[in-house]
Amino acid sequence: MNALRLSKKLFSRSLFCHTSSRTLTTVSLSSLLSSSPSLSSPDFHRDSPAANGNVGSSLLRSPWSAIQHRGVKVNAINVRPGNVIEKTGRVYQVVGSEHRQRGRGGAMIQMELRDVDTGNKVSLRFGTEEPVERVFVEEKSFTCLYTENDTAYLIEPDTYEQLQVSLDIFGKSAAYLKEEMKVRLQLFDGRPLSGSVPKHVTCTIKETQPSMKAVSITPRYKKAVLDNGLTVQIPSYLETGEEVIINTEDNSFVGRSNK
Repeated sequence: MNALRLSKKLFSRSLFCHTSSRTLTTVSLSSLLSSSPSLSSPDFHRDSPAANGNVGSSLLRSPWSAIQHRGVKVNAINVRPGNVIEKTGRVYQVVGSEHRQRGRGGAMIQMELRDVDTGNKVSLRFGTEEPVERVFVEEKSFTCLYTENDTAYLIEPDTYEQLQVSLDIFGKSAAYLKEEMKVRLQLFDGRPLSGSVPKHVTCTIKETQPSMKAVSITPRYKKAVLDNGLTVQIPSYLETGEEVIINTEDNSFVGRSNK
């Protein structure tokens, strides 16, 4: 089994290196506009959200687009972590957002932001109804070839374009990355901003205490170390070597794998 995994990893590396000169291609704004209805076209204005007066709500319902939309104003209270905004000429990704009450002064939104260009973090305050300029980015699907050190090597399944990104963009979920896993990246001007893994992932119990034979009315849980190194809580009847499904958002046990 280990020899098979090693050969698959070596094959993935050779595949990545073979096409390493090929870079991830992104659709430019000008090329998309040239293939889309003209901005002055009656069809464009009739079918556009602006014609119906619901630009903000339409884009909020479909936040990811192949075109980076600028100049779209939304209320600060509607901005969520992971969104990208523009402020005083700088582009930021929202890391965190907290609703706070200022007594008689009214409510406000405290945002933790990361500068897309420099990576520096800043904290800014907005009124709940204060207009914020939203920048909409592209979301694409990739397959993970393998990870090495602090880098994930990905491939776009349709075009076979390949990309290497820092594990940091996946946050704590990076521990779940494995070969052939489908992941999603959010990109701005071709640069990866953040990544996400599937909500439910199958893992193998690497180490845990022997199962408890005593019958209990309430389910008992015990600690277990998974094959990715994470420690989670699992039901007491599970044994080392079994496959379990884990919720990657909170590391909680979902159920036994049916494999």
